[in-house]
Amino acid sequence: MGNGFMVIEDKDWEKATGEQRDWMIFNTLRSINNRLEKLEKKDWFYKFCVTLGVVMGGTITWCLKFVFCAA
Repeated sequence: MGNGFMVIEDKDWEKATGEQRDWMIFNTLRSINNRLEKLEKKDWFYKFCVTLGVVMGGTITWCLKFVFCAA
């Protein structure tokens, strides 16, 4: 589980009982849920980065307008 997801081989899945398969699915879904919760907590950071990018892009565009349209 190095990347947070369970990697289940076909041979492990075939040998597992129904209860073991249910447990593997449960653990995988729980792992996905934990990763999504971490991403949702970083929502403010991504909004900040988008806002900063828009401001920087607008400023650069405004400055280039004077460089190329000064004629």
